[in-house]
Amino acid sequence: MVLYKKKSDTIGIYASGLCLVHCLATPLLFIVQSQMICCEASVPVWWKALDIFFLVISFFAIYWSVKSTSKEWMKFALWSTWLFLSVIIVNEKAQWFSIPESAIYVPSLGLVFLHFYNRKYCRCKDDQCCIHKDSVNE
Repeated sequence: MVLYKKKSDTIGIYASGLCLVHCLATPLLFIVQSQMICCEASVPVWWKALDIFFLVISFFAIYWSVKSTSKEWMKFALWSTWLFLSVIIVNEKAQWFSIPESAIYVPSLGLVFLHFYNRKYCRCKDDQCCIHKDSVNE
């Protein structure tokens, strides 16, 4: 758990980046699958579950990054981008309304960028700038 707290931005970058790769690979998977199995539109359950898996990982990465960031606006940016991503993913599963498939790339890239930015510019230099001092020291 201590490693996760200290490397939350790095984990967030990897989780968001892998989510982006997953989103980019999905259309290619459908094309390959359509060539292999004519007229059948089944997607493996494990492939569909990756969306939720990446969403959960990114939730915890943001949770720990927010605890050690020095910028208030970064907290809002990370959580609002994650919320946008989760709405798109849940909507994709529930099909409440029509959203273009490409919309998922915006929050995914946003989370990658925000985690990179937070890692480089928004880390606390000492215990005085963070709200949760104990999470930085662990």
